[in-house]
Amino acid sequence: MCGIWATFGVDGVLSFTYVKCFSKIRHRGPDAWRIEQDAREPLIILGFQRLSIVDGLHGMQPMRLHCYPRTTLICNGEIYNCKRLQEQHDFPYETKCDVEAIIHMCHRFGIEETVKNLDGVFAFCLVDGEKRKVYVARDPYGVRPLFIFQDTEAQVMGLCSEGKGLMGMKQNGGENSTLGQFPPGHFQVYSILENGKVKLDYTKQYFTPGKPPQFVPFVPEDKLAKMDLNEKIAHLLEAACRKRLMSDRRIGCLLSGGLDSSLITALVVKLAKECNLPYKIQTFAIGMGDSPDLIAARAVADYLGTEHHEVKFDENDVRESLDNVIYHLESFDITTIRASLGMYLLSKYIKENTDTTVVFSGEGADEVAQGYIYFRDAPSETAAHKESIRLLSDIYMYDGLRADRTTSAFSLELRVPFLDIQFTHHYLSIDPKLRQPQNGVEKHLLRNSFAKSGLLPDSILWRHKEAFSDGVASLKKSLFTTIGEVIAERSIDEDAQYPGVQPKTTEAKYYRSIFEKSFPRQHNFIPYYWMPKWVQVSDPSARFITHYAAK
Repeated sequence: MCGIWATFGVDGVLSFTYVKCFSKIRHRGPDAWRIEQDAREPLIILGFQRLSIVDGLHGMQPMRLHCYPRTTLICNGEIYNCKRLQEQHDFPYETKCDVEAIIHMCHRFGIEETVKNLDGVFAFCLVDGEKRKVYVARDPYGVRPLFIFQDTEAQVMGLCSEGKGLMGMKQNGGENSTLGQFPPGHFQVYSILENGKVKLDYTKQYFTPGKPPQFVPFVPEDKLAKMDLNEKIAHLLEAACRKRLMSDRRIGCLLSGGLDSSLITALVVKLAKECNLPYKIQTFAIGMGDSPDLIAARAVADYLGTEHHEVKFDENDVRESLDNVIYHLESFDITTIRASLGMYLLSKYIKENTDTTVVFSGEGADEVAQGYIYFRDAPSETAAHKESIRLLSDIYMYDGLRADRTTSAFSLELRVPFLDIQFTHHYLSIDPKLRQPQNGVEKHLLRNSFAKSGLLPDSILWRHKEAFSDGVASLKKSLFTTIGEVIAERSIDEDAQYPGVQPKTTEAKYYRSIFEKSFPRQHNFIPYYWMPKWVQVSDPSARFITHYAAK
């Protein structure tokens, strides 16, 4: 996890003004920073905030190689098949940094073949001074964030890992200028014009959820062909964890005690022992009072023998953190903000009290494996499958965004194995009927795939679904009730009118008012409020769904 930032086509005083916005993403990379202006292209400025995970200063960016001196790369990401690409194509690597593969791939095969052949998560910008081209791309599920500012009339562009680093450009941009997220699974090509401005050549989508990998897969397909369905699912998820262990920094796991985080933790602990990591895996759980998550996470940690940390928070922590959470999220979505509070406070604890920097989590499982309770009400297996694809297509604006921003706020790097390309492809290609909830149990297929593994106790493997924002709260008092009490202490304009999706409750109006302070008129960041489908509820909390039975 790092932070990238760039401006194209800006000159004069405004250029200096925008550079000051570069510091807005300092939290993403506290280890080192660099900002450069190309001597031959003075209207191109590239910046990088580094969180050192693999390699030392040789991996510093903006990155240039001796064999391609006119090419410059900034990238926030991890390329898990970097060594395999080197072996396949005999690339003359100059660093130990995995993203170096992007430069070699682009020069050898072009941008489209490059993004299709990267097994990893990434948001990058590559400037080819010889061809006078700029290439921008984002990973398939948008695990790594990327925002883009465009003013086509002025032929100006800006890029940043977070929207806050480009708000200065937007506020000074033309009437038709835009600022929003760069779409996952896409790449763009720009031409650098003679006057130093940039012009978009074209945009192309190279990935849709469930698409098979076009790179050489981590697990050979002929090996998978010999496995039964459950064995294949378990093997692919373990492989997704294995490839994500690459790190020179300490690895830990976010552990709620639910199925998703518990499975990932169990696999990471198993692999850490096999790889002889020189430390115990640390696990981290958070909750209020008699939180169900704290109790369940404690049981998992005891079973796995991890170095476990419990964090308890109360209404005062909510009171102090709520506005900061909204600022870091760059969102006014109700579900996202509620679910982010606990993760934000837990990340703060990890940063201030431990030496863990890389954290694994279970994001993506609910989308891939139909884990939300409302999937029990799907009218058909086809509708349920389409809903999985929709959720995965938009995860970068909701759960994916939450996971990235709450951890990056405290300079942690997130790893999410459930969004592995080979795993999601195989899981989503299974008969849709088998992927639906069975006998009132969501993610039945996933659970059953690990039933004989001994990785987890049955009480955890078959634990009822618990939404994160509900699970961290007391059994007697929900988190959204506590949030409501905190908001009631504050004054808001109930009659305020906003463009875009309309807030209807006092809670939603408060979130929107805080959002507007830092991101005025950027309602496009959130196109709709996340809500369960096929059920009639007025609040997104799982506690309002008839099937809710978590304990």
